[in-house]
Amino acid sequence: MARRNSSQGTPATAALTAAGVPYVLHPYAHDPSAASYGAEAAQALGIEPSRVFKTLMVEVEGRLAVGIVPVSGTLDLKAMASALGAKKAAMADPAAAQRRTGYVLGGISPLGQRQPSPTVLDSSALALATLLVSGGRRGLDIELAPADLIRLTDAVAAPISSLASGLRP
Repeated sequence: MARRNSSQGTPATAALTAAGVPYVLHPYAHDPSAASYGAEAAQALGIEPSRVFKTLMVEVEGRLAVGIVPVSGTLDLKAMASALGAKKAAMADPAAAQRRTGYVLGGISPLGQRQPSPTVLDSSALALATLLVSGGRRGLDIELAPADLIRLTDAVAAPISSLASGLRP
């Protein structure tokens, strides 16, 4: 996989470059009126929504954590909590998520966050050769191998999406 469009640098691309991880940038024209950032990315890029993953910040027992799930599903908060050894999780306050990561909503990448948080990647990613995550700003996705994402974020893989746990959104 080649690195392309290096002028699109973000903390996420800087982290990948510093680690020597191959990736491909996928810029697209972001529509500010889009209802769902992840679905917008999949549609704009013409990529199957099960390969495009959204980065969601949650609060688990008073600490922030990262859940990465396909845009074709929804985050199962109970499964997320369980993956982190907790009883329950809730979506994080948007302002806290932005402060913690250094990114704006719709552009939160699991890579290059200001303060790393415990991270869980939906296990459906393990069946993919590559997946796409936010590149650190709206209108930019990064394609990389799931194993590289896991290694760089110190993530655990678990069935945390509604699709992975057998439920329908």
